[in-house]
Amino acid sequence: MNKSDEKGNIVRNKARLVAQGYSQIEGIDFEETFAPVARLESIRLLLSISCVHKFKLHQMDVKSAFLNGFLQEKVFVEQPKGFVDAHHPNHVYRLKKALYGLKWAPRAWYERLTQFVVDNNYTRGSVDKTLFIKKDNDELFIAQIYVDDIVFGSTNNTKVQQFIDVMSHEFEMSLVGELSYFLGLQIRQMDDGIFITQAKYAKNLVKKFGLEKAKHCDTPMSTTLKLSKDASGKSVEQTLYRGMIGSLLYLTASRPDISFSVGVGVYARYQADPKESHLSSVKRIIRYVNGTSNYGIWYSFDTNPSLVGYSDADWAGNCDDRKSTSGGCFFLGNNLVSWFCKKQNLISLSMAEAEYIAAGSGCTQLL
Repeated sequence: MNKSDEKGNIVRNKARLVAQGYSQIEGIDFEETFAPVARLESIRLLLSISCVHKFKLHQMDVKSAFLNGFLQEKVFVEQPKGFVDAHHPNHVYRLKKALYGLKWAPRAWYERLTQFVVDNNYTRGSVDKTLFIKKDNDELFIAQIYVDDIVFGSTNNTKVQQFIDVMSHEFEMSLVGELSYFLGLQIRQMDDGIFITQAKYAKNLVKKFGLEKAKHCDTPMSTTLKLSKDASGKSVEQTLYRGMIGSLLYLTASRPDISFSVGVGVYARYQADPKESHLSSVKRIIRYVNGTSNYGIWYSFDTNPSLVGYSDADWAGNCDDRKSTSGGCFFLGNNLVSWFCKKQNLISLSMAEAEYIAAGSGCTQLL
């Protein structure tokens, strides 16, 4: 397996010994396997908080993270080929720690990491279980965990170094430094703010669907054309259409300008039976992305800790069922942290995001 940096360059090659987890049976060999991971809204919120307090973010990566998880269950594996004990060729190994491939390996790692961080006097968020904070008087430390990737920062650089020392003493770490690339997001930390983009991903997306030389568009969708089911239109390949929608959906992590057209607002509605008119419209979005691949979100230091939300809805705008489409966004000061678009006049998910920001995670107190 190749590990790449934010520019797509291969930085190292990796190989692992894995267990045959696919042979495990739920209810017999394993029970709970779920391990929480940070949402992209949480990452954007963390970026915005760092702008409010004007501190730099850092990142670290735990080497072979899943191998650190302790097992409470009895798990046996065959001796790997090439490493069979000549004196006991028919014996098997009992695992004390998890291996990659086991169904509960992510869960075991999450529990090990969480327990270690909490034991070192960091407080876990009551809503977001991947958020850890430590607050002493006016000094703040905050960390967000996504499996084996950790993003962290503090108003006091001493606390940053303390966290690095604590983690490095317990786990083997790599890529310790300022945050620059995380979950496909290219992050530039500057003197007056933070800029996040997915330029590399956007260019690869355009190339993937063969539209590098197509004419650029100024807008992601037509301002006059309204799509419908187009029952009389010619059907197109579902796999291609769904592939385009799926690829564009990930791009919305840093591109709210295409989230309405890509998401449930418009084109994702027609994945069950896409027509040529739908495919042509999705290609328009990709042509727009081709001309704006360097677009992203700017988080400014010139901001404040106020949480503000906006929402709106059209009136029976859907041509097929006359349902309304609602949308909204949340800002922390001047910085956009969350947005949504739905086919119904319901905003429960985004209100939950607002409650996450303002309630049990402690983020209001952090600000």
